[in-house]
Amino acid sequence: QLQLVESGGGLVQPGGSLRLSCAASGFILNYSPIGWFRQAPGKEREGVSCISSSGASTNYADSVKGRFTISRDNAKNTAYLQMNSLKPEDTAVYYCAAGPCGTMLASHMNYWGKGTLVTVSS
Repeated sequence: QLQLVESGGGLVQPGGSLRLSCAASGFILNYSPIGWFRQAPGKEREGVSCISSSGASTNYADSVKGRFTISRDNAKNTAYLQMNSLKPEDTAVYYCAAGPCGTMLASHMNYWGKGTLVTVSS
């Protein structure tokens, strides 16, 4: 059974940091690009970042450039999203997904985790 499980969300103050993890089971993560997406209440799901299957190529939404870093450890079958300088507008449920994420469109992704909630508030 193919499964992606996110972890690492929580409550953090503005300016703080969190590191999200995405663990894969049932398939080999290193065969697939991995994307991070987020969905805030009342808003559509949006692409945050994407990393190629090898890790050599990454891209980011303009809203997170310079603050978020995507990475992966194929030996551990896990991808990560390091989030620094967090802002209240980063508050959302964060999802990882496997599939062609170069366009960072949710409709292009094949497999999804259930998400982890990130709340940025003082």
